[in-house]
Amino acid sequence: MLHDTGSDTPPPEITEIRLSSVERDTLRKLAEEIAEIAALPVHAEKARLWEALNDLHSKRPMVWINEIPWNEMNVNDELTLQCSDPWARSHELELRKTLYQWRHMPGDMIVNDFIECPLAIHSTDFGIHEEVDSVKVDDSSDIMSRHFHIQIKGPEDLEKIKMPVVRHHEEVSELIYETMCELYRDIIPVRKVGQTHIWFTPWDYLIRWWGLQEAMMDLIMRPDMVHEAVDRMVDAWMIELDQFVEQNLLALDCNNTRIGSGGYGYTSELPGKDYDPTYVKPYNMWGCSNAQIFSEVSPEMHWEFALKHDLRWLERWGLTYYGCCEPLDRKIELLKKIPNLRKISISPWNDLDRIVREVGGDYVLSRKPNPAIFVEDNWNPQKVRAELMDVVDKSGEACHIEFIMKDISTVRYKPERLWEWARIAMDVCEQTTH
Repeated sequence: MLHDTGSDTPPPEITEIRLSSVERDTLRKLAEEIAEIAALPVHAEKARLWEALNDLHSKRPMVWINEIPWNEMNVNDELTLQCSDPWARSHELELRKTLYQWRHMPGDMIVNDFIECPLAIHSTDFGIHEEVDSVKVDDSSDIMSRHFHIQIKGPEDLEKIKMPVVRHHEEVSELIYETMCELYRDIIPVRKVGQTHIWFTPWDYLIRWWGLQEAMMDLIMRPDMVHEAVDRMVDAWMIELDQFVEQNLLALDCNNTRIGSGGYGYTSELPGKDYDPTYVKPYNMWGCSNAQIFSEVSPEMHWEFALKHDLRWLERWGLTYYGCCEPLDRKIELLKKIPNLRKISISPWNDLDRIVREVGGDYVLSRKPNPAIFVEDNWNPQKVRAELMDVVDKSGEACHIEFIMKDISTVRYKPERLWEWARIAMDVCEQTTH
């Protein structure tokens, strides 16, 4: 995660990675399983299907699952870590999650035929972090209720928002890369990967510092202050992005990288004609934005206090994704002002009939089925199928659909519910052809 709303993320510091023979064997065995899966021809076919979707020539709806309650998923010790070294444990967990999802709920996931080595990039962030009281229902989960303490009360407090400084810790990157190359050299290639898709959402941060009720009131009471705040946040992201560009730290995301709150970024339109493989620029990539907190804000105010500001950011990218959990069915004309828009988030709180009428085949509809289905007392596969079929029937052949099951707070410690959802979704989508 590029930014942490809760605290400062310290710069990466790894002076040495010492792996025991058990740790080496564990990681190599997992990598062998990854390599075997990655060699399957199905991944190339899935990549073509994702590309067709994002090019607006979809063959069928696509399926992907993320934001999984991993604390409830462990069965048969598939997610039980065996490594002790901190770096090895973190790396092992990612490998195990990939294997677990492939075994139980793959949907249309694609497994790379290489292991990523993320560059050790650090940003100083925005200089202000949430101060919050939180309550958890499940101590093993990172899902919690929050009460935010107000830190922005007047125009003078906007100075608390600082401009980020980006640095690539090359020595750390090289250490990890050399360790991984030596560890996996006869199993699977290792590839350095810079900063890929950036989650840009100024209002997700502002409300944590401003207060929800206070920020909404200030749209009316202190509009000039709101404009100044949003402008400052956009400036901060733009200055940070400029540093990524200057230091040549960006990496393509027109692959199996998550875009916005949706699915993969495969498309024939990126990286585009003006592309230097040694120097990725924002116009070779996907951008995104949203203003989830504006669910009940009018289209006029949504434009005035969010999207009009966001355009400075969105215009820098090759293609863009807009939205997350907020209903956008009454704001489609607003979204059409985004010149490079390709995908729109369609959360459960949208009027799907209106969306289909307004959008047709002009954009990808990134449909988010309601994850509340996993917490019902009685698991109902028939209801799952009916809800998916309703979307397919209403959207017809003209629309381009991806089903993204996300925001899954809990499955009530019954992971098989999520596994079955994936099987049903794939069955519905594979029977739906354009």
